[in-house]
Amino acid sequence: MLSLNNIEVVYDGVILVLRGVSLAAEEGRITTLLGANGAGKTTTLKAISGLLQAERGEVTKGRVELDGERLDRLLPHEIVRRGVCQVFEGRRVFENLTAEENLQAGAHTRRDRGGIREDLERVYETFPALRERRRQPAGYLSGGEQQMLVIGRALMAAPKVMLLDEPSLGLAPLLVEEIFRILQRLRDERGLTMLLVEQNAALALDIADYGYVMESGRIVLDGPASALRQNSDIKEFYLGLNEAGARKSYRDLKHYKRRKRWLS
Repeated sequence: MLSLNNIEVVYDGVILVLRGVSLAAEEGRITTLLGANGAGKTTTLKAISGLLQAERGEVTKGRVELDGERLDRLLPHEIVRRGVCQVFEGRRVFENLTAEENLQAGAHTRRDRGGIREDLERVYETFPALRERRRQPAGYLSGGEQQMLVIGRALMAAPKVMLLDEPSLGLAPLLVEEIFRILQRLRDERGLTMLLVEQNAALALDIADYGYVMESGRIVLDGPASALRQNSDIKEFYLGLNEAGARKSYRDLKHYKRRKRWLS
């Protein structure tokens, strides 16, 4: 299990971004973290993967642990070796390298050449389009193929836990559905543990086992995904539905900031 225990994150020594965040991503399950822009979701992922230092941030309180081992004092490459790998928002492929070279770069912390070859073949089985494009520069792949590539690159690190930041961003609806089906298969067939940050709450809750809602650097609501889908506040503020299940207008939704009933 990956767990965050009452962590606080401060940037530049003065800006408090996360305020006592606690959550858990259980083994073999998809856990989703929902929230509006600026809620602290990406900062939460960076607190786990050790990337805060590059942005002058640090975990000043609490603990990040994987199977009881503390991660928040380790360097990013050490965290990858422990089995935690992050898929970034916006894909971020190595554009001048081929698709296969991008995948091989994902295994840079590994030394088991036989295992690397086996995992490369498994990635191609999961993403057949990448096999066809393996000799092409990654910068020439479509947005959907690039998203498959960065997920495959993360799989090459042989992760225990995969952190995914907005995998639906900038993709056409059919491609988004395909990516999310693949995430489900990775959980169901490989038992991969995932922590999914996603603004498309409907899709995230459809595939997730458990969910957390974050507002202003705090966890304000959590529960099984099936229960969150039925929660009236989630329906109203994240799914855009009224009590009758009909879509709400933007004018109805704009009062969201004034009506965080779960904070009362």
